[in-house]
Amino acid sequence: MLYVVKRDGREVPFHSDKIINAIKGAADEIGYNLNNEYVVEITNKVIERVEEKLLEKITVEEIQNIVEDTLMENDFKLIGETYSNYRIERTKIRELKSNLMSAIEKIGVETDRDNANVGNNFSSKLLRIASESNKWHNLGMMPKHLAKAHENGDIYYHDLDSYNLTTNCLNIETGKILKRGFNTGYGTIKPPKRIGSAAELSCILLQSSQNDMFGGQSHVDFENDMAYFVELTRIEIENEVKEFFELTSADENKEVFDSIVEKKLEKEVRQAMQGIVYNLNTMHSRAGSQVPFSSINIGIPRSEEAAMVCRLFLEEYEKGLGKEEQPIFPNIIFRVKQGVNREEEDKYYYLYELACRVAAKRMNPMFMNLDADFNLKMYNEGVVAATMGCRTYIMANINGEPGPEGRGNIAPTTINLPRLGLLAKNDKDKFFRLLQNRLELAREALLHRYDVLKNLKVKDLPFIAGQGLMKGSENLKEDDSIEPILKQGTYAIGFIGLAETLAALVGKNHAEDEETYELGLKIIEYIRSFCDEYKEKDRLNWSCYATPAEGLSGRFILQDRSIFGVVEGVTDKDYYTNSYHVPVGYPISIKDKIQIESKFHSVCNAGHITYIEMDGYPTGEAVKSIIDYAYKNSNISYMGINFHMKYCRECGARVEAHENTCPKCESTNIQGVSRVTGYLSLDERFGAGKVAERADRISHTGKQENSYKII
Repeated sequence: MLYVVKRDGREVPFHSDKIINAIKGAADEIGYNLNNEYVVEITNKVIERVEEKLLEKITVEEIQNIVEDTLMENDFKLIGETYSNYRIERTKIRELKSNLMSAIEKIGVETDRDNANVGNNFSSKLLRIASESNKWHNLGMMPKHLAKAHENGDIYYHDLDSYNLTTNCLNIETGKILKRGFNTGYGTIKPPKRIGSAAELSCILLQSSQNDMFGGQSHVDFENDMAYFVELTRIEIENEVKEFFELTSADENKEVFDSIVEKKLEKEVRQAMQGIVYNLNTMHSRAGSQVPFSSINIGIPRSEEAAMVCRLFLEEYEKGLGKEEQPIFPNIIFRVKQGVNREEEDKYYYLYELACRVAAKRMNPMFMNLDADFNLKMYNEGVVAATMGCRTYIMANINGEPGPEGRGNIAPTTINLPRLGLLAKNDKDKFFRLLQNRLELAREALLHRYDVLKNLKVKDLPFIAGQGLMKGSENLKEDDSIEPILKQGTYAIGFIGLAETLAALVGKNHAEDEETYELGLKIIEYIRSFCDEYKEKDRLNWSCYATPAEGLSGRFILQDRSIFGVVEGVTDKDYYTNSYHVPVGYPISIKDKIQIESKFHSVCNAGHITYIEMDGYPTGEAVKSIIDYAYKNSNISYMGINFHMKYCRECGARVEAHENTCPKCESTNIQGVSRVTGYLSLDERFGAGKVAERADRISHTGKQENSYKII
């Protein structure tokens, strides 16, 4: 008896009916009515060839080869080709299943570190397993050349698991939504009447939005949105105080009355702000796998109530959590503006000083320069810029009113720039031809994603679209396409590793000489020009993006090293440098880093960021001096101060970066916190590439070395 060896090694008896069914299946697929006699005849020919081998065992692959050859040689070429294609597709499916099973097995041990906010609990693992499954599905359904470009590392489709399901991020018009109320699916939430309820519901807005999206969300004008509810609270407190003292009018002993009201009001606002800090570090989204990626824009109060919210929120964030531990969320963006808070004579200068003091202790807030020319132009037209913690920037709009409110990035795609440098070597013309090719590929990929997403209905995004949080959702019904929303958002074409790209092209990075710097700027301006051109042609908001690469920083370099080997200055470490940044281990002064990176901010209109790395804990005065220099002497927009923070898990005391023992309780249970891609993260949640990058970071406080002066 002949035995067939299956792919898993099992041996089973040979049955000719399996061959008959396979041939019939191939014929049926192309609508070919194959006579049963022919099927039997072909099957017999296959059996004869098998018997000629005089084997006791034969593999499935060998039998299939014989069937294919027999069909091709007996006037059934079309059926043979169909059978061959079927085999190829089945092989692909088996490989996908194998890769998926391998990924699931690894996730079962520990979740990956593509997202530093995802933990290692049951919900996190289950989410990652679902994520891997949908990644394979989406690669399988897109055009093969687009799937190949992602798999081989030419370009990268961010959050591939969400490709067919939702959009990226959103700036929430918090005050507008709270004033009208909303429904999270189980009933209507009425507009709040006190600041405590408003603050709690502002967290629910972030959480519920995140459950509909794959990226982060922000309160775009937080203190001014909350000010309305502060005033409502004051009225409530006034009535309570009157009732308590049995007063008929506040005019009776007005000074005492006002003092009591204001003290009670401040206490209530402070408790509300503390609640936000606590909630955003404890409440979970996405099936319990993470806390919300949240950002809060503050710093430009339009009333004293708004200024109170800003001040008390910063003070409560400064205190930290229950044991004074570092809050990871929200990411805070303090907007700086001459005439509002930047100069000593400005009304809200004290808020700027407070923000710098808090940043020196907590690495938050980050800072945004509303006097950068591209921000100032919009500000003078009544449009105030805001950003997400990661760096996403939403302003221009070819399909409607400009500004961040109710809008977000729909989807980002990132180009592997260093690979182009490695392919072009010293040929700059070749480099730009390759770059043009990748830009066209990135555009095609985003257009394909657009075509997939427009099949979604409002009911597929029940909160952000169904409750009208997204611009373009006005008057849409639950079975309507979300395409009007897709036209309001931005589409980001990003890049990574400008420093390594230049090293591959000319042997230097853009901090080493002016000619290389100008080449680097020209490369990014080329990307921006492409986006501007096709924004007009496609009537979509194409934008140039300084990608906040997290897991991608390590992914691309591993793929390139396997192709090009170890290339000095390019693939000789475990990560590519983020976007246009000066390499983290390159010695450079604070002033020169600011000047070198500042010009890229105006070019990267989908998002930009600059970090200054400090050695140890800075003072508030040091933070302020850096921000002052940057905003008064360059066109830099969004920036933050980095340092490696440690605290004791037992008592919350601050621990110096070089120490591993708590100075207060002598515990060795120490937690490290660093910034990655715009957000703070616990050290153990960094991916391998980011761990290597953090180890290479050096302080920018030292003397400039080996770098030209751009100032």
